[in-house]
Amino acid sequence: MSTHSPADLNVGDPAPGSPVALDKPTPGAPSSHRWWVLAVIAIAQLMVVLDATVVNIALPSAQEALHFSDGNRQWIVTAYSLSFGSLLLLGGRLADLIGRKIVFLTGVVGFAAASALAGAAPNFAVLVSGRALQGLFGALLAPAALALLNTTFTDAKERAKAFGIYGAIAGAGGGIGLLLGGVLTEHLSWRWTLYVNLIFAVVAFFGGMALLRKGAPAIRPRLDVPGTVLVTTGLFSVVYGFSNADSHDWGSPLTWGFLALGVVLLAAFSWSQTRAAHPLLPLRVVLDRNRGASFAILGIAGIGMFGVFLFLTYYLQLSLHYTPVKTGLGFLPMIGSLMVAAQLATNTLLPKFGPRPIVPVGMALGAVGMAWLTQLDLSSTYAANVLPPLIVIGFGIGLAMPTVMSVATSGVRADDAGVASAAVNTMQQVGGSIGTALLNTLAASAATAYVTDHATSNPPSNLVLAHAQLHSYSTAYWWSAAFFAVGTVLAALMFRSGRADLSTEGDAVAVHM
Repeated sequence: MSTHSPADLNVGDPAPGSPVALDKPTPGAPSSHRWWVLAVIAIAQLMVVLDATVVNIALPSAQEALHFSDGNRQWIVTAYSLSFGSLLLLGGRLADLIGRKIVFLTGVVGFAAASALAGAAPNFAVLVSGRALQGLFGALLAPAALALLNTTFTDAKERAKAFGIYGAIAGAGGGIGLLLGGVLTEHLSWRWTLYVNLIFAVVAFFGGMALLRKGAPAIRPRLDVPGTVLVTTGLFSVVYGFSNADSHDWGSPLTWGFLALGVVLLAAFSWSQTRAAHPLLPLRVVLDRNRGASFAILGIAGIGMFGVFLFLTYYLQLSLHYTPVKTGLGFLPMIGSLMVAAQLATNTLLPKFGPRPIVPVGMALGAVGMAWLTQLDLSSTYAANVLPPLIVIGFGIGLAMPTVMSVATSGVRADDAGVASAAVNTMQQVGGSIGTALLNTLAASAATAYVTDHATSNPPSNLVLAHAQLHSYSTAYWWSAAFFAVGTVLAALMFRSGRADLSTEGDAVAVHM
């Protein structure tokens, strides 16, 4: 059992072992199979994370096969992000109330079924419906997976290793998705970018059935229905508003109207949580200084990371004429440096120094790397001009992301672990939605302005259009660098100095699995 000083406990928390805590596990915990549990969780999380990008490369092929318009193409991505982003907090709370094992396995089975439906889609409507169902079951799976990780590894050193691996997967999943999407689309079919989830799901399901403990909360408070309605509709409105900004104008009521509505609903949700008997997201989860800083950094990093994954993909394919597979391979060095940094950060640096020096350095490296990418032009080569900044960005993300994930889920009450994990995923998802809309809009505007200023013929020459593309990518990189820079400052100011409390109430929560 972890020892706690009074300063380690959240204000108002019962002491571990009090009647409010969950039942204690059977003797012999922690499980001797915990590293196999990590493998199961990692496979399931990879399935969810890479699905945000694996389909992107397949979109042109899917569009040609199912004959839908360019305007409808965005809904293949938006349908997933809308249901996933808006239902995450509900999924996390259900994991707390029902039990994480059953919610995890339900999410795995449902995600697999939705992937099969989308992969076999005979038309656009079925494909979009399948993607929306993927998001729904992903919202059950993702927070349950992170909560299981948090409750399985209670020893500080082992927990650091586990979060290093998990954080590396979360950060590298987008790049892995690009590689896998390219291979499957080029050599099999666009449908296999969806069918591949069945392979992950079979391994995760049977591994989860065999390794995760059964159990349920000793006390099951009622679900906060008003809070659930407010936060679900609020997050839906925010994600939908930013999604519309990508296809409409920022001045469109479909953009600013939904964004304003989302802000109002989320403000009402925050107010309701101070008065609810059983709040969906207890404010003690987010008001801790280190956890609050971690949530903020997750959102900002989510915006900034979009710049490298999307616009560098465009650059490699459209400017350097890489194939989808070669594009995916181009991201492997970034994934490698990210994984090295993740293990260094969580195993060595975080226990010794705490998050305050680590996260700002990681975010600053992200800013430097993104600014470095602005120098790319039509004569650039991968080895000399793309590889160095890519390694810097990967190392920076590897320092920052696993660190803030570990801190964001440390020291929470046993019955809050699921919703705290959901808040981690929510900040990433909302950040990604903002990045999608904002950077796409800024890049498109920059390209249009460049053509207007430099075109000497109508239509513009291919050279002018190529330079307009480069200018749009550079604009996106600068904005991504700015977000990483803001994150650097916030991390330096918000995190406490000294070592963080990385303890968990694992002895009180293992039965929850």
